[in-house]
Amino acid sequence: MTPAQILSDLKNGKYAPIYLLMGEEPYYIDLISDYIEEHALDAASRDFDQIVVYGKDTTLREVIQTARRFPMFGERQVVIVKEAQHLGSFDDLNYYLQQPQKSTILVFCYKYGSLDKRLKLLKEIEKTGVLMESAKIRDYQVVGWITDYVRQHKLDIDSKAVALLAEYLGTDLSKIINELNKLIIGCGGKTITAELVESNVGISKDYNVFELQNALIKRDVLKANRIIRYFAANPKNNPLVMVLAQLFKFFSNLMIYHYLGNKQENSVAVALKISPFFVRDYKEAAQSFNARRTMNAISYIREAAARQNGVDVYQMDDEDILKELIFKILH
Repeated sequence: MTPAQILSDLKNGKYAPIYLLMGEEPYYIDLISDYIEEHALDAASRDFDQIVVYGKDTTLREVIQTARRFPMFGERQVVIVKEAQHLGSFDDLNYYLQQPQKSTILVFCYKYGSLDKRLKLLKEIEKTGVLMESAKIRDYQVVGWITDYVRQHKLDIDSKAVALLAEYLGTDLSKIINELNKLIIGCGGKTITAELVESNVGISKDYNVFELQNALIKRDVLKANRIIRYFAANPKNNPLVMVLAQLFKFFSNLMIYHYLGNKQENSVAVALKISPFFVRDYKEAAQSFNARRTMNAISYIREAAARQNGVDVYQMDDEDILKELIFKILH
């Protein structure tokens, strides 16, 4: 089941006897387990009929013994196992699934990984309760995810603000949502703009890797050097390793773009695993950097990364390394 389906059932008061919430992305696991923890029992019953344990502090047998107990006061009890990945083998759960306690809601939060999907256990859980795998969001999904999240709150966000957030926050949903919630509160019901992102999240709308990339595409030497100077003055917000990683990713994708047979927007987005929003950047960049120049740029970035790691460096700080790199790419 998807997180949305599970939450819909929970909000309608439909609870299953067992939940196995697993996967690389912890956000949805926490979202669902927190909802159960806060809503499955009334406040008076939680002190007596809600048990929260951690996988590293208990065993599966102890969890099952607890789950088989009857509630003390209400009609049901809730047993939540956080960090269930530390429990070890789940084999004993097969026996519990043959006759689960009807008055117990048993929740396993198995983070940063998944049980082997070939296990018979998972099929039994699907028959008896709820199985959810929370997959890590991909880079190319972040733009759409941010846009959808904002729209769910009946607000709009401009394309530059989305690009800034997607570039700097990566794929950590908890981090993304934390920053988006700040913006949603701070926007006063208006469109979330790049200026609002700059003032609330601390990302400069004019001096960031995204703008440096655009300066290179347009071969704007003056703008590129202004951004480099800003990076040097704010190294914590713009570490060289992050700048090089983003530029390497961009030029690597540009090389792939050059050799794509189908350069229609959707086809490019699928091939490069990016949002369609960013395809136009590659189309424009291809006009400035042919395949040979693109390959040279990739080589220069690799050299810069080696220098940043101390290879063949003679009194060069991060600013000098980046200045030399940009000079080579643009000339």
